[in-house]
Amino acid sequence: MADPETYEAILEADKISQTNFSGHGSAIAQAHSHLILPLCNHRDKETQIIWGIRDFEYRFGRAPEGMWLAETAVDTETLEILAENNIQYTILAPRQAKAFRKIGAKDWTNISNESVETRIPYLCKLPSGKSIALFFYHGGVAQGVAFEGLLNNGKQFAHRLVNAFSSDDRVQLVHIATDGESYGHHHRYGEMALADCLNYIEENELATITNYAEFLEKFPPEYEIQIHEDSSWSCVHGVERWRSNCGCNTGGHPNWTQAWRAPLRETLNWLRDQIIPIYEREAGKYVKDIWAARNDYISVLLNRNDRTVNEFIKNHAIKELDGSEKTWLMRLMEMQRNAILMFTSCGWFFDEISGIETNQILQYANRAIYYASQVGNIDFHPEFIKKLEAAPSNVYQNGAVSYKRYVMPARVDLIRVAMHYAASSLFAESPEELELFNYIAQSEGFDRYEAGNQRLSLGRTTVKSKITYSEKQFSFAVLYLGQLNIIGNISLDMAAETFDKMKSEIVEAFRSTDLGAVIGVMQTYFGSEKYTVQHLFKDEKRRILHEITTNSLKEVEAEFRDIYYDNYQLMTMITQSDIPIPDAYQSAVQFVVNHDLHEFFANGNFNIRELKRLAEELLRWDVQITNEQSFKLAASERIYRELKKLETGTSTLKDVENLIQVLETLESLPMALNSWKSQNIFFSILKGYKDNEWVFANKNWENAFLKLGDLLRVRTNGGA
Repeated sequence: MADPETYEAILEADKISQTNFSGHGSAIAQAHSHLILPLCNHRDKETQIIWGIRDFEYRFGRAPEGMWLAETAVDTETLEILAENNIQYTILAPRQAKAFRKIGAKDWTNISNESVETRIPYLCKLPSGKSIALFFYHGGVAQGVAFEGLLNNGKQFAHRLVNAFSSDDRVQLVHIATDGESYGHHHRYGEMALADCLNYIEENELATITNYAEFLEKFPPEYEIQIHEDSSWSCVHGVERWRSNCGCNTGGHPNWTQAWRAPLRETLNWLRDQIIPIYEREAGKYVKDIWAARNDYISVLLNRNDRTVNEFIKNHAIKELDGSEKTWLMRLMEMQRNAILMFTSCGWFFDEISGIETNQILQYANRAIYYASQVGNIDFHPEFIKKLEAAPSNVYQNGAVSYKRYVMPARVDLIRVAMHYAASSLFAESPEELELFNYIAQSEGFDRYEAGNQRLSLGRTTVKSKITYSEKQFSFAVLYLGQLNIIGNISLDMAAETFDKMKSEIVEAFRSTDLGAVIGVMQTYFGSEKYTVQHLFKDEKRRILHEITTNSLKEVEAEFRDIYYDNYQLMTMITQSDIPIPDAYQSAVQFVVNHDLHEFFANGNFNIRELKRLAEELLRWDVQITNEQSFKLAASERIYRELKKLETGTSTLKDVENLIQVLETLESLPMALNSWKSQNIFFSILKGYKDNEWVFANKNWENAFLKLGDLLRVRTNGGA
């Protein structure tokens, strides 16, 4: 989990909201994988909604009352499935409302130009006889947040919301729906403006803060509504942005075409429909209800381990499954999971089929094809590529070209994982058992030999998938010659006696420093086909290259420090004489000072004298901060950790005064920190102080605390 503190804060906020809002939590569920549900078949809609509900229950410990639909894309069938699964409401855009009438009235009134009354809930009666409540957010205020700078000032934001109430005294709900990225990503400090806005409304009693579920309980709908079928909030053409060249795009490439969208959608629909019969035929051999099993597969996805997998099989299998049958069933479930994920909406949202978003959904498709070949003994790949050739690209000849360049090389299988393991074993501290991606490699026998910079690894290892439980045993030999030079071989069928004979010969050659003979032995026993560092996956390649370069950089650092220290007085004299410092000296200063600044925040103690010295050196020699984003992240995270100590009451006054000096010193440097996390936590501490939860030991404590707020750019006289 990338940010456990934020995750835990979200869960806690939902619990607090239940206390504040008559037992109704503010968190709502979402369709699981961000598919455009109106473009899905019925089975996929159902699975997405059920997975979203189960995911919510797993995290929040309660059933969801509402569900957010990806891009608010909706049709009647989607609403039917929501209602069938006890979802009470969803939120739509104003343009999605078609007509309304008073409950019990006969005639409908058409709605035009997004003129729906957004301050009340509506009841949508469905053909099945079920119903669901719909809220239509205030489009004008939402637009102001997204594009008109409404998040520049929390109090102005508050007044804009309050002014959206009508002058009559009926009960009304003013609400908006916006991208979460608006609050801090698209608009810096937007999350603080939102906090200030809500705080200002509450403190000044301008309105009552509530949530959808509480409002719905207290004020049920008095009007019913009809929707525009196949509509959404980010495409004025309905849902065409995800299946046609409708004209909607990011605006970044005005001359590019999105004519690729339709053939991409058709290709993936074709693949989905080809896979369904395989799933129905093969899964039917193992489980009682194949679609109920797919819907329940979320129990495995939420917490994948042997226990949950075995429980899933026990609940759905026709009989007790042996190891190979278990693997077969897991492949079938993963085939279906990837066949769903390949419809994730971002694959169509942007301007070009070779973009990272579309490549990602094509990786899911590639994986579904891989599993289909295993369980169905049929290769859809040639036809799939042929269909992609009909999708035009603005960068390449067609969609198939980028697919071959970026997607196919990224495919993971047991053999490629075996290559990774063999290469990683050269550098890993405990290579006898390594986890790589969703695989685990366990050695039955492993040896590593070193001679200066050269290394040799040999072993017999089993690679096992943690997803499908499939496994392969292989033998390997891999030779590291220094720098980027890695030569490796693997074999899936080498007998144990043969491996032992090869090992004896290759170790003897390595110890005699005859590297040519080592390579010759490898060719004899493994054949001429080799793999090198270039064959590794990108992430693993980066890790290994980082390992290699770290050792080299230690030597570089020592040399730069010698230049820096030995020539310090000379550089001072050169500067005083108005002579430019030679580039070699300047580079040495820049490297050493930057290295020590990074280390100060990453690992060092808060030695204020050292930080001030480094800041003075940076300015004195007019050197730039290198890897600025990395430095800002390290400094910001360290300051955040120090503020966490303040929040928990473990900081001393001296700690706070040191932190003040750190922030003052950083202000002298030519850069601005990413302080939003620290500002948020300080704002929380500040609110507790105002609510008398904080009691300062003396005036010095209070002054230091308020000074800290000033340096963090948090207004301590009433908000952020």
